[in-house]
Amino acid sequence: MTYSDETLKKILTQTKRIAVVGVSMNPCRPSYYVARYLKLKGYQVVPVNPGHAGDTLFGETIVGSLSDVEGEVDMVDIFRRSDAVPGIVTEALDAFPRLGTIWMQLGVQHAEAAQLAEARGVTVIQNRCPKIEYQRLFGELRMGGFATGIISSKL
Repeated sequence: MTYSDETLKKILTQTKRIAVVGVSMNPCRPSYYVARYLKLKGYQVVPVNPGHAGDTLFGETIVGSLSDVEGEVDMVDIFRRSDAVPGIVTEALDAFPRLGTIWMQLGVQHAEAAQLAEARGVTVIQNRCPKIEYQRLFGELRMGGFATGIISSKL
């Protein structure tokens, strides 16, 4: 799947509150450091993991499911296997009537679940990482020596 830089940048700019499904308490896990990075960038991160419900991560109480999240979220970021995606997408659509984006992490994709969300007007990103895309689109990867294809005066 290809997504325009304009689309990705618009999502990352307009999103304010992200539910991270499958977040880990282990700082070595990608779900931990991606959620931490998003929090450091100013997003409100709602950690979702039934195995750690009630614990605190990044100053937020971990909830067991999306239906336990109070209020709306702009994005649901999925750190689960692809076969778990349909249930997560269905729960997200039921829990958040104004949901803007379903984001499936690297290696995660599910065409039927994506079609279901898109039919409800939700933007779906599959097999991408919002941390990597943020760094690429806002000039942070250049500082690490990566050629991002983005022209910027930032170093």
